[in-house]
Amino acid sequence: MHIRSALAAATTVVVTAASCLMVASPASAHSAPRLGACSPSVNVTGYSDALDKTTFKGAVVGNLSSLAVDTNGRLAALSDRSELFTLDRHNRPDSVVALADEKGQQLDSEGLAILRDGTRLVTSENEPSVRRYDRRGRLLGALPVPENLQKYKVRNRTFEGLTLDDHERTLIASMEGWLTTDGTDTRRFQTWQRGHHGDFRVDRQFAYMGDTGYGISEIAAVGDSRLLVLERSFNTSVGWTAHLYLADPRRATDVSKVSSLPNSAPGVRFASKTLLAKLEGCPSQGAPSKVPGQANPLIGNIEGMAITGRHHDRLHLTLVTDDGESATEITRMYGLDVRLPRR
Repeated sequence: MHIRSALAAATTVVVTAASCLMVASPASAHSAPRLGACSPSVNVTGYSDALDKTTFKGAVVGNLSSLAVDTNGRLAALSDRSELFTLDRHNRPDSVVALADEKGQQLDSEGLAILRDGTRLVTSENEPSVRRYDRRGRLLGALPVPENLQKYKVRNRTFEGLTLDDHERTLIASMEGWLTTDGTDTRRFQTWQRGHHGDFRVDRQFAYMGDTGYGISEIAAVGDSRLLVLERSFNTSVGWTAHLYLADPRRATDVSKVSSLPNSAPGVRFASKTLLAKLEGCPSQGAPSKVPGQANPLIGNIEGMAITGRHHDRLHLTLVTDDGESATEITRMYGLDVRLPRR
């Protein structure tokens, strides 16, 4: 939903996925000399506020809701104001394109995934929808979306996260919130399978139990059918909090034909989840915050997350906050090193 992106001097690391990509990590002038332990599995490596309240070619570099690694290894950053930025190796914007729907109207664009051919897959959380765009921002078409996700949606609580898995054969979108027919902690994930001609067909839905009071802001496939899931919440007593989980949907029930999913649904197996870290427990790194009552000033409205480095069972994540163009919020990039538990 809302907070900006920040950058600074960066180091390059190798991403091993379908191919090797060089990407910029957000280690910055603010990086601590030693890794800061958020949990036994997660360390914060630094942050940068360099993009906060900046513009590029007349576009506000804020409202950033998603990150994805582009085909050249650099990061793409999606604004929920229908603008898609590409970032250079120092995580500074070097281009921006405007996105629009079939009627030329602005999207509430929230999730981003990029195919190896450069096609951008972008969610909007109003319909919900997933649209395809080329590098220039030209609309190529839209993916089919099951009727139950459209009919029983809660407005502005639909497709928030998007990721590709299984060598780009599987696309996964996560609902930020619940359906009106489901329990308020139940989150549905929708999958599509990609055919030989590049088309995506609707595949199974599975259920995930969110933390009470938390919405799913982003997901990222780790490459072995498991998913990183970022849940975040705001509470006036502590401000922003965020929980990073590793989810495994392989044994989850296909709920595409299940009309109602209470928080405890007999006969339905939800995706398993393992807590990696409560990010409000990370060292603050001396970061500032303008949010009244913010317990950990490092944390904001974290909306975007991308895997930007990999070495065996260790991942480097880049996260970004959405400032909503608010005077009390900051566009900030974070670096996290994550050690995955064994399967």
